[in-house]
Amino acid sequence: MPLRISDLLARPGLRLSVTYDVPPHLLARTVEAATVSDLLVPGKWLQGGELLMTIGLLLPGEPSACRAYVRDVAEGGAACLALGLGRGLPYQQAPEALVAAAEEAGLPLLTVPDEVPFIAVTKAVFDARADEQREALQRAFATQRRLTAAAAGDGLRPMLAEWAAATGVGAAVLDPLGRLLAAGAREPHPPLEQARDLIERVSARGLRGSASSLVGGQQLEVQPLGARRLRGLLLLTGRPDDAARSVVPGLVSLLSLELERRHLRDEPERRRRSALLSELLAEEHPAADRARDMLRSVGLTSDRVRGVVVEMAGGGGERVATGPAGAAAGTDQAGADQAGADETGVNQDGADEAAAREVAADLALAVPGGLVRVTDGSAGGAAGGAPGGLIEAVVGDDLDIRDVLARFAPGCPAGIGPATAPEAVRVSLRQAAGLLAVSRAGGEPAEARQSQASRLLLDLADRRTLQGYADAVLGPLDLADNGEELIATLAAWLETGGAWDATSRRLGVHRHTVRNRLDKVMDLTGRRPDDPDDRFDLWLATRIRRGGAPPTTP
Repeated sequence: MPLRISDLLARPGLRLSVTYDVPPHLLARTVEAATVSDLLVPGKWLQGGELLMTIGLLLPGEPSACRAYVRDVAEGGAACLALGLGRGLPYQQAPEALVAAAEEAGLPLLTVPDEVPFIAVTKAVFDARADEQREALQRAFATQRRLTAAAAGDGLRPMLAEWAAATGVGAAVLDPLGRLLAAGAREPHPPLEQARDLIERVSARGLRGSASSLVGGQQLEVQPLGARRLRGLLLLTGRPDDAARSVVPGLVSLLSLELERRHLRDEPERRRRSALLSELLAEEHPAADRARDMLRSVGLTSDRVRGVVVEMAGGGGERVATGPAGAAAGTDQAGADQAGADETGVNQDGADEAAAREVAADLALAVPGGLVRVTDGSAGGAAGGAPGGLIEAVVGDDLDIRDVLARFAPGCPAGIGPATAPEAVRVSLRQAAGLLAVSRAGGEPAEARQSQASRLLLDLADRRTLQGYADAVLGPLDLADNGEELIATLAAWLETGGAWDATSRRLGVHRHTVRNRLDKVMDLTGRRPDDPDDRFDLWLATRIRRGGAPPTTP
């Protein structure tokens, strides 16, 4: 229990007294420490919560000066002021000016009798503080033992229930996407929406930090859970006292162990679903009903699905085996160098594969159905292998797969295939694998969308190079008086497949006007509309122009 002013007044050995009728709420102030000072301006030496004792050696007699002194003590954060009385001391009773100033400032003013030394009051305060800390430590140990006993059971809920019962602070465990896994008995419905910002911030940082905030008058705190990777989040609702605060690291550790244990326990199920995905992709043309039934058996009920392929950040890059240092190197040295390079490659491949399996396990937990596998890309849906393997997944079309990839595979090249029927997911996976090169070049997941193949190809090239190409083709039109009009007409004509009527309707002009403009375009550029190469050059140039100007810095 915290030491309060009323507790000190109740101690018979100290014989402290109040000098005026102090309100109960002021006597309920917590005393954090005791100190002695006879300075006239002691406020700057205080930290807050002190019982400040003085014999009044420099205490001013004027009422205004007393008010200034008391105001300085109160603004310094002192819990109360105590004046020592006795023979040989400046005061045998509290002066009226000081009492009035203390009452006016709302600062409790006590007196210490002559037979009680200040050191006795100081020892009483620090003994009480030590008892308080010892009690908090005992409560922390008791809470930790209860949590450890609950951890020996099965699941997260027993630990959360023990925590809530021992501390009065609500607790819930969420998965890395912020979905509820378990909650303590005190908090059956944790305030997930109010804590959404905290959850997003901590989840984005992984195991590197926590966050807390006061939302709607309620203290919320989020802690990351996991050993080497983020396995979940702990949401605390309420303000833990000192004893409970000291147990939070232990709670985090026990919950992290439980999530790691759950992760290992789920390995057979992940293997089963990986085998199911391999079975689905092994058939060249699976029956529609069979494909849908296979997906529904794992809870993936979407009518449209996508194939997703992820390559670890280290995968796909060239590994150069270092040979002899020079022509004079001996055969033995060359063999040793090559063996070392081979061993390094094997070790790196093993590390990449282990990392791929960790990411695959995270994705299996995050995506509905959990149809995820690690493959070398030589079989199944993906085309082309990568050192350490590729991660293949089948997800519903309604899933925000970009958000999932940003959380669990940040910085990894990834291809997202088009939405297809379940029986055609093999094709979607193959297209996703074909987008890995685009993703490497662009630095973000590449998604296959209808009518965007040209956009993906254009994204692979340097913007300045593309712009130079477009300028070379369309430069003569830029110099014409109505160059923008001619280029717009050319683009509309190419996009409508050379249909004169459709182009005139799109531009709102007569079809003869379109013909006249196109004739001028061909004259200025020297291109022929019936030549496939010329039409392709004009189409590509207009697409580049429509994509925007090149960046101003290299």
